[in-house]
Amino acid sequence: MNDAVNEAWRPSISPETVRFLILKGKQFDVKDVVTEPDPGSNPSDDGMIEVLEDHDDDPVEAELRSAIWALNEDEQIDLVALAWLGRGDGNVDDWDELRSLAADAHNTRTAAYLLGLPLLPDYLEEALDQFGETSTDDALGRL
Repeated sequence: MNDAVNEAWRPSISPETVRFLILKGKQFDVKDVVTEPDPGSNPSDDGMIEVLEDHDDDPVEAELRSAIWALNEDEQIDLVALAWLGRGDGNVDDWDELRSLAADAHNTRTAAYLLGLPLLPDYLEEALDQFGETSTDDALGRL
């Protein structure tokens, strides 16, 4: 990582945690509309298509929401600031300001807010890239 960039960003949230949230966010974003609201057949009979549909009791959403709730306040603030950075609301030089704005806006609805951002995984990936961190695809390639 570039020393100047490394000096600008001293996150409370680890890049590994952000990568996990990116992967879960991608799983959440690929969900499609519900085509069978009350499936009664055996999941193997219908090709397990239900896992790709956006049901109210979606375990991916619950896992993502729980992971965000489990973060401490500083980590949640960093996550929101990273989303804003990746969205283009600033650049790495604006990190302290973005983080300050995220701290001012912090409330108990962080998970709902972040899950409402349609491109959250893309924003987080972009933010990590701006800080010189390895993208999730690169990180998975090393496993």
